[in-house]
Amino acid sequence: MFFRHLQENVTILEQIPYQWYDKEVISPNKGGYFHMKEIALVIMAAGIGSRYGAGIKQLQKVGPQGEIMIDYSIHDALEAGFHKVIFIIRKDIEAEFREVIGSRIEKICPVEYVFQDKNDLPQGFSCPQQRVKPWGTGQAVLACRDILDVPFAVINADDYYGKESFVKLHDYLVAHTEITPDLNDICMAGFILKNTLSENGGVTRGVCEVDQNGMLIKVAETYEIKRKDGSLLALDEAGNSVAVSEDQYVSMNMWGLKPEFFEELESGFEKFLKESGSGNLKSEYLLPAIINGLLQEKRAAVKVLETNDKWFGVTYQEDKQSVIDSIHQLTAQGVYPAKLF
Repeated sequence: MFFRHLQENVTILEQIPYQWYDKEVISPNKGGYFHMKEIALVIMAAGIGSRYGAGIKQLQKVGPQGEIMIDYSIHDALEAGFHKVIFIIRKDIEAEFREVIGSRIEKICPVEYVFQDKNDLPQGFSCPQQRVKPWGTGQAVLACRDILDVPFAVINADDYYGKESFVKLHDYLVAHTEITPDLNDICMAGFILKNTLSENGGVTRGVCEVDQNGMLIKVAETYEIKRKDGSLLALDEAGNSVAVSEDQYVSMNMWGLKPEFFEELESGFEKFLKESGSGNLKSEYLLPAIINGLLQEKRAAVKVLETNDKWFGVTYQEDKQSVIDSIHQLTAQGVYPAKLF
């Protein structure tokens, strides 16, 4: 795996088989051993991707050697110091997912799978037979509750985030180990809105309000953000026009969390189902809304870690060629090797 040493005056970047890796690693410059905190990467890959059309968009090949989008996130995460990968998938794509992704990634780092199921509900609730999708990103992360006991970052499977965001989230989670009762210590990658737009249509972003100390005040899910005639257009949840700035921070569902967060997810999911009704066919339990609720109740402190990397992803089928071109350009510039793994 890739390893980046955080101690002062020591920088190591090398690829080693993951079975050699342990919590203690030799420091050649200072001698002896130091403790390496375990940080996991959780990848949400259960989404259907309804706007993209036929096929599983997470498995589309975009790299020069047939790499898929997930490969670049895993490469950057391991390079930043993450120690294992947990995939959240659906049972119906498990065989293909393991064949295309798992069989390769398991050779370079520990891998686990959990399954998001629309029927995985608290006792006393049932899923309507007509519902097609699971219950959103909050339920997806909750599927990890029985296997995660270390800090972790959460990302989407179909987004390219860039190297800087993985380094910043990893380092924050390593440095902030204390548990504060009744206050969830959370971090998020703060992307700049203008770096996250699609040329092929509107996008949904968690638009953030941030204070002078880089702490998140609130995040509002904002829809159909796009450029038109030199201006940015956007809609709120009710479909009303809202003003956004190209230099605003936005959330791209890249969060740094601690295991204690599962308690909030469990209690919040039951409350969500009671309020929205488990018979609702389209309601979703979403991480930005969950975290925003905790902020308003003053039960969370969220540090926004600015990243200036350009996001790209396949929001629309027409985005695919642009993603391929961008990956090839980064490879030509030496940001990535011609073959990742």
